[in-house]
Amino acid sequence: MTGSYPTTVQEIPTLSDLYSNGQISEPDAKWRPGKQYRHAEDLNKRISIWRGDMTKLKVDMIVNAANSSLLGGGGVDGAIHRAAGSDLLRECETLGGAETGETKVTKGYKLPARWVAHTVGPIYNSSRAERNAKQLESCYYTSLAHCAERGGGSIGFSSISTGVYGYPIKDATAIALETTRNFLEKDKSITRVIYVVFSARDEDVYKSLVGHYFPAPPSASNFDPGSSSGGAAGGAARGQE
Repeated sequence: MTGSYPTTVQEIPTLSDLYSNGQISEPDAKWRPGKQYRHAEDLNKRISIWRGDMTKLKVDMIVNAANSSLLGGGGVDGAIHRAAGSDLLRECETLGGAETGETKVTKGYKLPARWVAHTVGPIYNSSRAERNAKQLESCYYTSLAHCAERGGGSIGFSSISTGVYGYPIKDATAIALETTRNFLEKDKSITRVIYVVFSARDEDVYKSLVGHYFPAPPSASNFDPGSSSGGAAGGAARGQE
């Protein structure tokens, strides 16, 4: 957790660090990802899972789980607006709101982050699960794209839609990880993606699934989703604020 001072990217361990220190075990064997991913050490060095305060994170961009008005709310949304100061609200008032799955960017103002990406996650409904998954994927993809358009660097994500919006945490985490993996395979400008989690439970979920999408080096684990025998075939896995 953080103190009163900003936390820099250099202070946060990468996924490679977590693997080498034995802080992540084999991924959840019951989870069925839709695709098998091979180990890529360069990608593992660009991923972090961090339990801390989003408003204290000194990165190029943080991602706010906003409501459609973009004018602030509860949880992380409210905390970001309070920490950034009134200038953030004034800029948000010029944006005209946003649709579900859409992302709009403002300056960070008093935050340590240079930019804030305000993304509107879906309110989960099991009868609209497929549509909700596409909307949540869009939240992550458009946020990453906005960061890349502004020169890349480091980006911190809140766990979008998994709080009062009710998105199942494992499904949402899988979408976050898979969308990031697919984006980073094509983009070199984003040097670090930090999944900022609030609770130990959410941290455990990220750590239990990350190995499916960003596998450990073969020497660190017998589990290799990219091998002909590793992993489990299955349907697409779709799936705190």
